[in-house]
Amino acid sequence: MADYHFVYKDVEGASTQWDDIQRKLGNLPLKPPAFKPDPFEPAPDPDSVHKDKSWIDEKTEEELEEIEDDLDDDRFLEEYRKKRLAEMREAVKISKYGSVMPISGSDFVREVSQAPQDVWVVVILYKEGFLECGLLLQCLEELAVKYPATKFVKIISTDCIPNYPDRNLPTLLVYNNGAVKANYVGLHSFGHRCTPEGVALVLCQSDPVLNDGQSGSNASVLEGVRKRFIEKVVTEHEDHDDDGSSSD
Repeated sequence: MADYHFVYKDVEGASTQWDDIQRKLGNLPLKPPAFKPDPFEPAPDPDSVHKDKSWIDEKTEEELEEIEDDLDDDRFLEEYRKKRLAEMREAVKISKYGSVMPISGSDFVREVSQAPQDVWVVVILYKEGFLECGLLLQCLEELAVKYPATKFVKIISTDCIPNYPDRNLPTLLVYNNGAVKANYVGLHSFGHRCTPEGVALVLCQSDPVLNDGQSGSNASVLEGVRKRFIEKVVTEHEDHDDDGSSSD
């Protein structure tokens, strides 16, 4: 005799026949779709990846050094790899400056006199609490950011030169290849208004002291310094004229 109380159940244990009837009557929500796993895709083979300039651009310096042997058969990519490595190393070299670094008397020889031959070092002798020193320091901080391949340092005057007179503050010393190339005593050396553009122009009068690490030649750096100075003077002149006309 047949068992009329038997209800067929599917693999998940649900009453399929009963659920279907209830869903048709609207008493149950629609059954969710059956789970389907994502299609299998094997991991890409590194050796099968197309190698071009963009592939090299994505590599770090360490990775570029490691793949040297992989590009033996592709002269173009090998040359491009070398170029990218050179650019990365130059960028690291440039980024090591970019601010006015404080030093002590014991640091002077190492940080200034023994600096690399291709690096210009600008040293400010100063003391805290002197308005003139603060003004020149502000200008140097701005120049240090614009010209990160030039090294800027600051040192308390009497830490550098014992009994150095306060009347000479601030004093700027310019070093290259271990020798003093220029010195500027007092704020008046930079004009009646001390601005970063004016200081830059004075520093580059006789030597290419400032270096942004990107312009490619000393001439282009000097041209940029002169251009910014002229633009600053013109802007200040226009602002002065506007103030004068508004007061009439």
